[in-house]
Amino acid sequence: MEMGRRDLLLAAASSAFLSSGIARAAPDRPLGYAIVGLGMYGLDVITPQFANCAHSRLAAVVSGDAAKARRVAAEHGLPERSIYSYETFDKIRDNPDVDIVYVCLPNSMHAEYVIRAARAGKHVMCEKPMAVSVQECEAMIAACKAASRKLMIGYRCHFEPFNLEAMRLARAGAAGKIRYVRSEHGFVQGDPSKWRLKRALAGGGSLMDMGVYSLQAARYMTGEEPIAVQALESTDRSDPRFHEVEDQIDWQLLFPSGAVAACKSMYSANQNRIICVGDKGRIELEPATRYDGNRMWTGRDGREQEVTSPPPGPAKTQFAGQLDHMVECIRTGHEPIVSGEEGLRDMRIVEAIYRSAREGRMIRL
Repeated sequence: MEMGRRDLLLAAASSAFLSSGIARAAPDRPLGYAIVGLGMYGLDVITPQFANCAHSRLAAVVSGDAAKARRVAAEHGLPERSIYSYETFDKIRDNPDVDIVYVCLPNSMHAEYVIRAARAGKHVMCEKPMAVSVQECEAMIAACKAASRKLMIGYRCHFEPFNLEAMRLARAGAAGKIRYVRSEHGFVQGDPSKWRLKRALAGGGSLMDMGVYSLQAARYMTGEEPIAVQALESTDRSDPRFHEVEDQIDWQLLFPSGAVAACKSMYSANQNRIICVGDKGRIELEPATRYDGNRMWTGRDGREQEVTSPPPGPAKTQFAGQLDHMVECIRTGHEPIVSGEEGLRDMRIVEAIYRSAREGRMIRL
């Protein structure tokens, strides 16, 4: 039987829909995530957030601990076929319930599992930092492009109401021309056995963890890309926590407009704040990037007005916002606002910060 023009168009649309990664599903059904890594963040932070999502759901778990994986699957009503080990991970390609893989593993494992997920035909969310080198970031982006899959980095602050309002105010000129940003992030990392203090797993110390928040804030508050960096490291190598990775690292960023950012990360003290100063006033957040409880002020030269009710974010929580944003991008074909290219930009600057601290000089970007 000959197909009419309308039938051909319908067939083409159907083919495009199936190739979009949402095969065999109604276009409005919640898309399924596989959480790779059932450590503190994947299990205790991300997994409970599906209850706050409108368009996302938990569809599978991947863990090296079989008993934990079975327990989590049972708690969330997942079938046995949605439980994977790291060895069986590639079989996820055959699971139509999984649309997106969320990589919540130690930093040095990000590249491997993002690339394997893309080759399995799945879209990918990857925790920050994106990877441990620029080369790995580029390979991850290339793998997702080759598979026509979306890649998004878990920069949750882009979905947090106070940070969103601070960005809006800065762009609207509420503080005038931005001249200076100060961003400091750190916490006391107490256990030398933790993976974050192992170079082979973390790729570095506080800069590869809390430093990403400081770097991101400098970039999204100025709305610019830095052109130079100067850095200084301060680490007590006699402390058993810091035999392999750095503790404190300070760096300054110079932006094309002449604005300067002073940033810091550390694993030996608690700090969490962002200050954006312009020629007409300032915007301050402290705490700035916690999971909850953030606070914000504006003023001419101090905390004159507290912003207690910023406009609501895109979802009930910043985590749900990022999970559902990925779904929206898959359905619309748009690039995530925090794509793989955003993670790559950060990693290029991170490498320059380490180089500047090591060589004791300014590095042009």
